[in-house]
Amino acid sequence: MSNWSGNPSRPRAASSASGLPPDRAHYTRLARERGLAGGGGKPLSFVAPDPGFPDYELRIFERGEVPTRDGDWHDACNAEAWLAFPLAKAAANRLHVAAIRESQAWRDGGKPRRGALRDRLTQFDECGVVVAGMRMELWAALCAHRWREVFVDHRAEVVATTRFLIFGHGSRDALRAPFVGLCGKALRLEAPADEPAAIDAELARRLAGADFCTSYLQPLPLLGIPGLCTENEDPAYYDDIRQFRPPRTMRAGSPPGSR
Repeated sequence: MSNWSGNPSRPRAASSASGLPPDRAHYTRLARERGLAGGGGKPLSFVAPDPGFPDYELRIFERGEVPTRDGDWHDACNAEAWLAFPLAKAAANRLHVAAIRESQAWRDGGKPRRGALRDRLTQFDECGVVVAGMRMELWAALCAHRWREVFVDHRAEVVATTRFLIFGHGSRDALRAPFVGLCGKALRLEAPADEPAAIDAELARRLAGADFCTSYLQPLPLLGIPGLCTENEDPAYYDDIRQFRPPRTMRAGSPPGSR
């Protein structure tokens, strides 16, 4: 089993001739072929940004239009994420819009504050990583920063059972030119590792859950994922504390997110 979803450093439809990503029309065509929709149920399309439209998330919800700049890799990576995780991206869009509409500032005609939920959703949208198929004992070791235990001692098991799927479009973009210390925020899902649609559905459920704001997102050095770079085939690679930091020493009772 491949333990991560494709090569996020090279989006599938990249143009080798120009070095630029596919244009908006390409992604719109794929979205329409697959029957994808935004959070409000409107057919999904990728369109030019419009400074006159009041809010990015509202435009997606109300019109199904994702503002996308042609020739911009960051925006292309966002389009790729919509194609890979349509249910989860739509769920996040609905949550953003619900938070906007519930804001008193919005009701009064002003600009609403983002709040904890929207900040959390944005963080995951930029740098989220889904970990599917990893047994709980190994996930606990990962959360305790026992990097060698997971990626060296149990490497064969991780490669055979676990998928690391890059959800965050910021991370997808950064992996085009990866650097030491590049880190994502990982969320473990109870979903079959070899069923992308089931992973997408479970992620949508988790994002919409009441506990998403308090769920622990594990810092994950992306270049430590087996198969993502050739250097990490050497066990000594995981001794580099610039990337694989040891856990902090915390007082008893401190939450995992404080490490």
